[in-house]
Amino acid sequence: MSFDMAELKHMFLEEFDEQLQLMDEQVLSLERGEEPGEAVRTLFRAAHTVKGSSAVMGYEEIKELTHTMEHVLDKVRSNQLTVTDSLTNLLFECTDGLHTLKKQVEQGVEEYLSIAQLVSKLQSFIQPASSAQEPTSPSSSVQSSDPVRKGADEDVADSMESIGGSGTAYHRGLSLDEQLKIQEYEQRGWHVYVIELHVKSDCLMKEARMQIIYNEMAASGEWVLTHPAMDELLTMEESVGNELVGLYACEGTAASIQTKLQTMTDVDTVKVNRVEGIELGSIERKEAASKETSSASISGSAGGMSVHKKQTIRVDVDRLENLMNLVGELVIDQTRLQQVEHTLNQRYRNDDSIVQLEQISDHFSRVIEDLQDQVTKVRMLPIDQLFNRFPRMIRDLSKKLDKEVEVVLLGGETELDRTVIEEISDPLIHLIRNALDHGLELPAQRVAAGKSAQGRLTIRASQEENQVVIVVEDDGKGIDPDRIRQSAVQKGVISEQEAEGLSERESIQLIFRPGFSTSAELSDVSGRGVGMDIVKSHIEKLNGIIDIASTVGQGTKFKIKLPLTLAIIPGLMVKLVDRKYVVPMNHVMESVRVAADEIQWLQGQPVIHIREEIYPLISLHQHFGIDEPVQTKTHKSIVILGMAEKRVALVVDELIGNQDIVVKSLGRYVGDVPCISGATILGDGQVALILEVSGIFKI
Repeated sequence: MSFDMAELKHMFLEEFDEQLQLMDEQVLSLERGEEPGEAVRTLFRAAHTVKGSSAVMGYEEIKELTHTMEHVLDKVRSNQLTVTDSLTNLLFECTDGLHTLKKQVEQGVEEYLSIAQLVSKLQSFIQPASSAQEPTSPSSSVQSSDPVRKGADEDVADSMESIGGSGTAYHRGLSLDEQLKIQEYEQRGWHVYVIELHVKSDCLMKEARMQIIYNEMAASGEWVLTHPAMDELLTMEESVGNELVGLYACEGTAASIQTKLQTMTDVDTVKVNRVEGIELGSIERKEAASKETSSASISGSAGGMSVHKKQTIRVDVDRLENLMNLVGELVIDQTRLQQVEHTLNQRYRNDDSIVQLEQISDHFSRVIEDLQDQVTKVRMLPIDQLFNRFPRMIRDLSKKLDKEVEVVLLGGETELDRTVIEEISDPLIHLIRNALDHGLELPAQRVAAGKSAQGRLTIRASQEENQVVIVVEDDGKGIDPDRIRQSAVQKGVISEQEAEGLSERESIQLIFRPGFSTSAELSDVSGRGVGMDIVKSHIEKLNGIIDIASTVGQGTKFKIKLPLTLAIIPGLMVKLVDRKYVVPMNHVMESVRVAADEIQWLQGQPVIHIREEIYPLISLHQHFGIDEPVQTKTHKSIVILGMAEKRVALVVDELIGNQDIVVKSLGRYVGDVPCISGATILGDGQVALILEVSGIFKI
């Protein structure tokens, strides 16, 4: 059998990334002083998983570092070591080293990071405790060091203690189903054996080897039960050791089974004994001492317990993208079918075939809508996957800045399209760094201002209709609008006359202007204002909006609104002369028709007065080089567009209607076009350009 090493490497890196994130979370938990038991077990499991997979892939540095981490964590589990600041700092150093090694694996470098210093530091924690008598094998060390695990193993040993040779009664507490299975095997003429097998102590992936042995034996017989259970083998909280014990039924003899097992790779010792004389119904099933550790996966009443397992599979991202593209093509064909059905219905109104076509078209539309909804959900990921990256980054920055920060993450279950999550990551990181560097004060400054020494940074997500709202809020010193105006005038961003006419809210919005900053010194962490224009433009390219609210002395809140997906969006179809354009619906406030003579002029700018509000009028004809139609209409169609608190009125020649739009990129050949974010294919095969609302506001 040949293996695609590129695919195996990709799978390894995916799993490695998940385990690294898990490690960072658990070390943060230890640093916060939370109960170490569960965090240490999770860390041990993560290190054990990475050690095994890296050994198979041949990444010796990763294997050695995680192997040494395992030893230290085992000492903590067995209460031979206590969690201290120096230990958590060292564990953070180790995860940083693993992050670096992961990047080097991705880049395919020839020489990897030297881990000798990290390994030496870890071993210095192990040495003081090594004077005590050590177990002779890693498996015995794990079993003896954990009380819960030890209790479970003793229970299995007790239940197997009466197993002997031929004619010996088997006294383990079996379930009724297991007893009936054994009875069925005996009626079939099969024999039941108890197998006790040890894999070699130097076997790198004992779990995988036990799975292989289990599968090989299942090809010529049936397992009644095993310990450890095969369906839980790779998800157990602790190392499984090197022992596999189970009841096995087949037609063969004990000698043939013994021979077969002894010839398998990595098998050390094997004992096979035949079991007879089981008295059905005479034994009650014993529960393992570790029952509480697995109770989270069991639901139901005592009278009928059932195990619910959520089945998931990994799917390559490219396959999801191709699937979404195919659904997009179906949406386009659906629109074309509706158009053809409408045309034929007008031409042959009473024809039975047209009635059938109308029914088929309606059903096709419902199916496509459901399919689109399901495929969109498949692409959705909980934003928790993004949020979980932040605590470690915030911890490192706060230490660098000598600030105390409490991080609050809310709404992690909110789902967002994976492409949006990838694109929004950098803007959020910049906002967080900004809040830490310039928003939150130093502990002494906070105490002097009557606040707690520890600042609070809240990041929360929620869903509002077809949008996701992300808020980044701090309880720091806030943004001073007077200082903003002064800085903007000094840097030539606005004139003094413009500054005098700005409200406090408009003054704060100046931080989104290119090149604006209030910082006297350049910071390597962030600059409030420096880069904020890039954050804003990046969010607007995602058809999102960003708003800011701040109160001096109380804090600052950034609010981002994003579409759930970028692949298929609802749009308003409009026409300029004979060309069709699409306006994203999440920016459309309303559409109206006004009399041509209602248009007024204010300081050389055309405006329209609607319900006590004055909106600047924007026409794209001149911007796109389209000849404006001769003024024969008495009324004009207008679309009111909104971004945050801003509003403009877009003049169009005709409003066509709402439609789901399959977004297509313009491609590198065309490049960036002002006021255009993409294109779509209409039902009649024509191409319509999608307007970029942020660009329209800049005209």
